[in-house]
Amino acid sequence: MSRWLQETGGTPGASYNQAFRDLAEAGVDVHGEAAYVAALIGPGSLDAGCGTGRVGAELARRGHVVVGVDSDPWMLGEAPAVPGARWVLGDLDAVEDVAAYDLVVAAGNVVVFLADGTGPSVLARLARALRPGGLLVAGWRTERAEDDGRPVLAVAEYDAWCAAAGLSPVARHRGWAGEPWSDDADWCVAVHQRPDRAGA
Repeated sequence: MSRWLQETGGTPGASYNQAFRDLAEAGVDVHGEAAYVAALIGPGSLDAGCGTGRVGAELARRGHVVVGVDSDPWMLGEAPAVPGARWVLGDLDAVEDVAAYDLVVAAGNVVVFLADGTGPSVLARLARALRPGGLLVAGWRTERAEDDGRPVLAVAEYDAWCAAAGLSPVARHRGWAGEPWSDDADWCVAVHQRPDRAGA
């Protein structure tokens, strides 16, 4: 069971979705992740840990063909019906390892909420889901208050998972607007690439 389901009990889909609706109504751009990803590559994308489909639906609106996968049925139940997007209930450690996607995006702390000990195997599976030359883009909070009990994922640990999966680093930013990286950043957006060919 993922840390997300352990922490939330699998019930916050509607309230999570409403929080982003409220932000959008207040004039906040809630599509930074989709804009970042859409500018990188296209058109076939896997939204890994898609939640309510916020990022994947916006990518579909921007012309991507998207498959969204999430293990939380309550979050997935909030995903909108959008042409070009398909939502699948499933665990990321069971994503088909076929080279089918130009890009895999794991936004919104997905890599932090993976089940304990599954990070390397999930990253390896996501890497195998990429076509040669495809990109894996992940964004997560790198620091949390020590007393809140939530997990933290160090950038170096994530990089090690990617290296073990055969992915090469491409870029790192401190946010979805492409802000330059600094070691004191409390948010990381990392882009890694599957080699164009075996041994590349």
